[in-house]
Amino acid sequence: MAAAPIDTALRRTPLYDKHVAAGAKLVPFAGWEMPVQYAGVKAEHLATRATAGVFDVSHMGEIATAGPGAEAFLQRLLSNDVTKLLTGGAQYSVLCREDGGVLDDLFTYRLGAAEFLTVTNAANHEKDLAWFQQQATDFDVVVEDAADRFAMLAVQGPQAREIVQALADSPLPDRFTCRHRMLRGKRVLACGTGYTGEDGVEILCDPADAPMIWGEVVKRGAHPAGLAARDTLRLEVNYHLYGNDLMESRGPIEAGLGWACKEDTGFIGSEAVRAVRKAGPSEKLVAFTMTSGIARQGNAVIGGGEVTSGTMSPSLEIGIGMAYVPAAMAAEGTELEIDVRGKIRTATVAKKPLLKK
Repeated sequence: MAAAPIDTALRRTPLYDKHVAAGAKLVPFAGWEMPVQYAGVKAEHLATRATAGVFDVSHMGEIATAGPGAEAFLQRLLSNDVTKLLTGGAQYSVLCREDGGVLDDLFTYRLGAAEFLTVTNAANHEKDLAWFQQQATDFDVVVEDAADRFAMLAVQGPQAREIVQALADSPLPDRFTCRHRMLRGKRVLACGTGYTGEDGVEILCDPADAPMIWGEVVKRGAHPAGLAARDTLRLEVNYHLYGNDLMESRGPIEAGLGWACKEDTGFIGSEAVRAVRKAGPSEKLVAFTMTSGIARQGNAVIGGGEVTSGTMSPSLEIGIGMAYVPAAMAAEGTELEIDVRGKIRTATVAKKPLLKK
């Protein structure tokens, strides 16, 4: 009998038609057909810094956990202290293996005393969901794949809140909080989080409502922005990208995420993380600026280490990036030599975030 054909079709978000109408360049990303740019990366980046950008992040995954054991369950999985997360709060954490390797970085929103929603990275959603379900057997908790329940828009920039507030029935949530709100009569979860270094909100809504909300925020001045601008924006403020700056082969201390790890909670991998924190990591993820040129992921750092992310900064107008380097080379001001396609270019370890607001 012939093997069944493998489904390689790319998934499309509810905003696909909006992207096509806006002239987006669409590319495959984590199994989705996503807009990489519209007017151009630099224009979208600078518009987000100056006014507001709107990003389709509906490819992100969501996991719902609820039940009497939900808090204890998440405390076991997530690196941060979930007991400190108030209802209507948002918390960043990492998901670790027993050896401390990072499976993903996540945002968790507490919707009620025993009700949580965790947002996963698109490429990791199935893996994360399986991990959650595997670990849930010893807890009185229901774990559900909620990805199909939501579309997600990120409206980011100095005017982002003003734009979204014009649609809302009541005040938008503060930074690192979330609230259910009505936008033009449609119920959404508005979250005071984002991935650009700007203020703004992320809107989780019914997929059927996403095109209307997108249209309303664009009409009020938010510029459609693609994955490429999202990457340059996050790199200027040194937010991590899983698969580049975070991975299973390295832990959160090396990545500079010790602030999101509370080992005393006993999360999976906590003892491995504690050991690295106590001994000091052998390598560290540093930010750098280039003297000239641009370094890219995978470029070798002379003397040890590798570049994990690199780009030309539209705001700073220089090459920037992040790299894992030996701890002895991680001090601010240290000069690095990077092998960029056979040419040695110099860079300087710089203080995070590279873009100061």
